[in-house]
Amino acid sequence: MADLYTMPIEGIVMTAPCGGNNNEDGEGEACLTIGRIPGEPDAYVVGDSKKHDAPPLRFFGPELRAWGIDTAKV
Repeated sequence: MADLYTMPIEGIVMTAPCGGNNNEDGEGEACLTIGRIPGEPDAYVVGDSKKHDAPPLRFFGPELRAWGIDTAKV
């Protein structure tokens, strides 16, 4: 099993898997973003769109799917 924190993640395209929530102003307020880590077939980066300076976390697919995140949509 690869050490995901040694794999480069520069340039990864992050998406909001749930499509986002809207507040009263119609602005998206969902903060979970997710992207695939290149070079590892079932590995992902999870970030927070509201905290751009926070380092993203990295997970294998089974870990995310255990939380109900559909990795097939990433």
